[in-house]
Amino acid sequence: MCQVKSNIAVLLFFMIFNIGVSAQVKTTEERVVLFLGDSITAGLGLSLEESFPFLLQQRVDSLNLNAKLINAGLSGETSAGGLRRAPWLFKQKVDILVLELGGNDGLRGIEPNATKVNLKAIIDLAREKNPRIEIILAGIQVPPNLGKKYRESFSEIFPAIAKEKKVRLIPFILEGVGGNPKLNLPDGIHPTAEGHRILAETVWKQLKLVL
Repeated sequence: MCQVKSNIAVLLFFMIFNIGVSAQVKTTEERVVLFLGDSITAGLGLSLEESFPFLLQQRVDSLNLNAKLINAGLSGETSAGGLRRAPWLFKQKVDILVLELGGNDGLRGIEPNATKVNLKAIIDLAREKNPRIEIILAGIQVPPNLGKKYRESFSEIFPAIAKEKKVRLIPFILEGVGGNPKLNLPDGIHPTAEGHRILAETVWKQLKLVL
């Protein structure tokens, strides 16, 4: 009888051990993080290794987090352009989406509601492809010369979408960088390598919560 109990105990131990190993394997499955953005994400004027998505890949690797970060930034991209590219981009598995679009809409004076519609459509499409996807929306601001009314309407887009669609929000991706000549290229718009290091820290505050 004691021998039977001993055998049962051993069997239970291995069953529990195997379940634990199985769970561990699942949690180490590679996750794909897609950065869908414009020239800020692309790292215009810098090498690929200086862009904030690349810096974040280095951070992820240093922490032994099994994740692949894909930089789908495209200089000059608008929210409409991002929406057109989205079906092709979402053909691959995407576990986390960092959506950084709208800046070029603002610079072109596009109606804020049109930008809002496009960004919401990208989020809907991402969730259609993967209902469990985590989404981080990066907010942007437009220069003061576009007028106070337009600037306020534009800045309201991002928190409104985040609330409605229940996604994580980075209020201003250029926080601490925008408007600082030392952290931007001569065009005054695109961050330097040092600026991108600050961007990486800003994005990491949200990204680490889902990784």
